[in-house]
Amino acid sequence: MGLAPDVTNGRASPLGARRVDGGTNFSLWSSTAAGVDLLLFDAVDDSSPARVIPLDPMRNRTAYFWHVLVPDLAPGQIYAWRVHGAYDPANGLRQDDSAVLLDPYGTAVAVPRDYDRLAGARGGRDPRTAMKSVVTDLSSYDWEGDAPLGRPFARTVIYELHVRGFTAHPGSGVDRRLAGTFAGLVTKIPYLQSLGITAVELMPVQAFDPQDAPPGLVNYWGYSPVSFFAPHPAYASTSDPVGALEEFATMVKELHRAGIEVILDMVFNHTAEGGADGPTFCWRGLDNGAYYMLNPADRARYLDYTGCANTINANHSVVRRMVVDALHHWVDQLHVDGFRFDLASAMARDASGSPMANPPILYEIESDPVLAGTKLIAEAWDVAGLYQLGSFVGDRWREWNGKFRDEIRRFSRGDRGTVPMLPNRLLGSPDLFGGRPAEVEHSINFVACHDGFTLNDLVSYTRKHNEANLQDNRDGPDDNYSVDCGVEGPSDDPVVERMRTRRVKSLLGITLIAMGVPMITMGDEVRRSQQGNNNPFCQDNEIGWFDWSLTDRYAEIHRFVRGLIDVRLDLDMTQVMHGLPLREFLTRSLVQFHGVRLHQPDWSEDSHALALTVRSVIGTRMVHGILNSHDEPLDFELPPPVSPALPWRRIVDSALDPPDDIADLASGPALSAGTYRADAHSVVLLCADLRA
Repeated sequence: MGLAPDVTNGRASPLGARRVDGGTNFSLWSSTAAGVDLLLFDAVDDSSPARVIPLDPMRNRTAYFWHVLVPDLAPGQIYAWRVHGAYDPANGLRQDDSAVLLDPYGTAVAVPRDYDRLAGARGGRDPRTAMKSVVTDLSSYDWEGDAPLGRPFARTVIYELHVRGFTAHPGSGVDRRLAGTFAGLVTKIPYLQSLGITAVELMPVQAFDPQDAPPGLVNYWGYSPVSFFAPHPAYASTSDPVGALEEFATMVKELHRAGIEVILDMVFNHTAEGGADGPTFCWRGLDNGAYYMLNPADRARYLDYTGCANTINANHSVVRRMVVDALHHWVDQLHVDGFRFDLASAMARDASGSPMANPPILYEIESDPVLAGTKLIAEAWDVAGLYQLGSFVGDRWREWNGKFRDEIRRFSRGDRGTVPMLPNRLLGSPDLFGGRPAEVEHSINFVACHDGFTLNDLVSYTRKHNEANLQDNRDGPDDNYSVDCGVEGPSDDPVVERMRTRRVKSLLGITLIAMGVPMITMGDEVRRSQQGNNNPFCQDNEIGWFDWSLTDRYAEIHRFVRGLIDVRLDLDMTQVMHGLPLREFLTRSLVQFHGVRLHQPDWSEDSHALALTVRSVIGTRMVHGILNSHDEPLDFELPPPVSPALPWRRIVDSALDPPDDIADLASGPALSAGTYRADAHSVVLLCADLRA
């Protein structure tokens, strides 16, 4: 077989489509392919490629890399792959030469106009409806000197948000041409600044399959990737895939200009290709047995540790390289500041599904020099029972703290036996992370995230209401540790509403002041509701969107959150700890625990209150916290001030009406009494400056 006269052999490196002198070099890896064709399209929804370039195994293959150089291809060229070989599922082979395949290294994805409307469009057997890759080149993009911000975790407050849901609501005030897009998010940067957060954690922005959902619904969350390198095209205000890449870059640049870091929620544990009967977008048709964990007893079936019908074989050498190369792309080419890894423990399994003591992929990410300055956050579990919270490999990984979420929820609800849990959760979870470098900031503290109830619904519903998901309310967790404050769902009763607001403020107070790295989720600062739905992955509507009318209705909570963030950053936990390991900090009597009486904490099953005094290592400041989840107020004795000139000042009291509920460290009112009344379901923070 000979090549067309206007193409040359090309090179194995770099993988993907890369602009080089003389044209565009294409390179693809497959150990099982018998033949490979490069398909070039004039338009994304064409019924057939404008040109097919068969690759010669003798000239265009080096080891298992298939490559070709095509001259005169400009950015914006639409392309795909066709791979020939054996279709033998029983032996793990699923080559299908009728499939139009995405480039696993493609940096932009084009989606046909009819993809969402045609039945059976999922997968690439019909060129008219198959997603395709696009040649890109960001070398001329003007970053205006931008670079990742490099803010330390100790100075970080994370805000988790959904790009589309943040501005899709008609009340967002965003031009409808920009609503739900990267550009739309840019228009709301002043709001993020007003909140005081320092980083956004974006739910998946990798290109995903919107049809991976129950019939009649859409995949809204995006945990269904079809590409690890490309931004989701529907999140751009332009239909031009190259323009979408630049729009993402502009969003990052503008967030950085505002002092806000960008963390991406990455899905490297499964893909949209699903199980044995799933569609073929990319990896299945390239080298099924390399990219996925297959059942050793029946290689036609996939091992599923993700709840999504397949699991990526992340510790295979080629897959490992792809994951790291994808991370390099987002950091080097698109300037992101860090990553949160969805179901990261699935990446700790070998090809047979067994947990590995030293998983190569996780250590490679941790030790990679390109990623040395990035934030790495693990969801340290998978859905098949591998729970590694506190034991996740390496030193650099921070971890979503599911124990913080559950135990603070239970304490706030008033569950019995929860007070003994509080010291660990409030002080950085030393029972989980003691001995880790930077252990006080190892824990990512949250009580609500995209998964589960919003903060408002946590105090408004006792059970999930997922009927809109069309799964007979079977999906989503049953254990939410929630309370409805006397009425299930929305209420006009001012007593109920006041109690809900108080509980929300108390939960926010604990989250934003506890040692660790705090995270809140989109809209919790204004009591956003999902109508009791704790799994709205398929709700691209007002259930899943940010309702901007709430910013006026619950301005009190927004102000409270901003004040809490200011207090947290002013307190500066690095000064409190001053580099001291957490366990040593606790043994130096720098933390004292109390009940309503000084030095007499009540650890009993029926206790629902705790107070603690924390003195900074360098002796500059002392803080006193009171947590009361009883149904009635309690009077707490206060430690005597160091001197009358250095009194306790009230900084936070979540039960008080604004503006008395929050103050900065310098202006909080001085206290003269030796006791403090903490109202039911409230959080109080007092502070004393020890510098004369």
